[in-house]
Amino acid sequence: METDITNIERHDFAEPSALVLQLAGTIADQLNKAVTAKGHAVLAVSGGTTPVQLFEALSMQDVAWKQVTITLVDERFVAPDNERSNEKLARDHLLQNKAANAQFVSLYGPAQTASVAAVTAANRIDALPKPFDVVVLGMGNDGHTASFFRGGSRLDQALDPQTRAVVVPMQAEGAGEPRLTLTLPVLTNADLLILHIEGEKKLAVLEEALASDYNEEDINLMPVRAIFAYAKQPVQLYWAP
Repeated sequence: METDITNIERHDFAEPSALVLQLAGTIADQLNKAVTAKGHAVLAVSGGTTPVQLFEALSMQDVAWKQVTITLVDERFVAPDNERSNEKLARDHLLQNKAANAQFVSLYGPAQTASVAAVTAANRIDALPKPFDVVVLGMGNDGHTASFFRGGSRLDQALDPQTRAVVVPMQAEGAGEPRLTLTLPVLTNADLLILHIEGEKKLAVLEEALASDYNEEDINLMPVRAIFAYAKQPVQLYWAP
C-alpha cells in the first residue's frame, strides 16, 4: 500500500542559532499548554550532536517542569555514564537549569541483553500518559530516524503502524551498539511531532526521501519516510544550514 508523505510543515532558518531559539519556544509553549489542560506533559527527545544547543536553550525556558516527564526516542544499550549514551546527553544538556525539575524516564536498564532491557523499558513507557505531547526526532545521513535503521533486526515490527509494542530492541550494521527504540505509533501519535535537522546534506537526503509515496514493502529505503506517512499531525520540519 502506498501512502502519501506530504504531511509536513516546513520552517527554514538562515542559521542554527535562530532555529534553536524559535524551536525551544515552540516546545515550551506546547508543554505549558499540555500542563494547563491535563496537569502534566511528556516530551520525548533524540540523541546525536544536532540537539545539544536546542537542549541547552530549552532548559532555560519557563515551563512548569515539575509537571513534565522527559524520555528518549531511542537509546544505545550502554550504561548512562557512557559517552555514547543518549541519557547522558539529555542529563548533561537538557535536565539542567530550570529543566532540572523535570522527571526523567530512562530506556536503558541493566540486563544481559537489549531484548530483556526492552521489556522493562516498555513497562516504563507504557505507564506514561499518551499520546506524548512533544516528540523531537533527528535524522541520520542514511535516512534513519529513532533507531529505525535499514536492515534493522526488528525494523518490520518497529515500523508496523498497528504494532502494540512500544519499545523494541534493534541491531543493525550502521547502528554500532544494540539499541532500544520507541515504535512508530508511539512517535507518530504525538500532538506535536518535530523533525530537527541541520546541514545541506541532511536536507538533500530528506528531500530524496520525500520524493515519492511511502510503500510499506520498501521499509528499508529511507525509514524516515514512515514518520511522514503515519503522523497524526503534520510533521514540523525545522532546518538550518
